[in-house]
Amino acid sequence: MTVHQPNHARVIPLRRGPAPSGPAPSGPAAPRPSDPPAAPREPLWRHLVGDVLRKERQAQERTLKDVADAARISMPYLSEVERGRKEASSEVLAAAAGALGLGLGDLLARTHAELVRVTSRRTAVGTRPVVRDGSAHNGLCLAA
Repeated sequence: MTVHQPNHARVIPLRRGPAPSGPAPSGPAAPRPSDPPAAPREPLWRHLVGDVLRKERQAQERTLKDVADAARISMPYLSEVERGRKEASSEVLAAAAGALGLGLGDLLARTHAELVRVTSRRTAVGTRPVVRDGSAHNGLCLAA
C-alpha cells in the first residue's frame, strides 16, 4: 500500500510585490511585524536622463520626430530613452543632447542636478543621508 502525501511547495518570492489576495501568508516567508519598512529605491540614471531630455525638448517646443531626425537616431528609440526604458550609450546621449543644442557635459550636469534634487527630497522626507566616513553625525562630535 502506497501513502500519497500532498504535494505542497513553499514559494519564497524574490521580490516583495503587491500583497496577494486571499488568506495572509504564514511561515518564514511571511513578513514579520518587526521587519523595518523597505527603504525607498534610488532613482535610476536612465530615468533621470530621459526626464532631462524630455523636459528640454518640450521646453524648446520640438517634436520627438524633429529631435530624433536631428540626432540621427530612430524616433521609437529616442522615445524609449526619454521614458527611461533604454540605457542609451554615450554616443546616443551625445547625439540627442547635440540635437537639443546641449553638450554631453550639459546633459550630465542637468541630470546630476535632478539626481541631487530627487534624493535630497527623499532624505528630507525621512530617510537618513548617506554618510561616507561611517559617522552618523556628519562630523558633529560632542565630548563630555
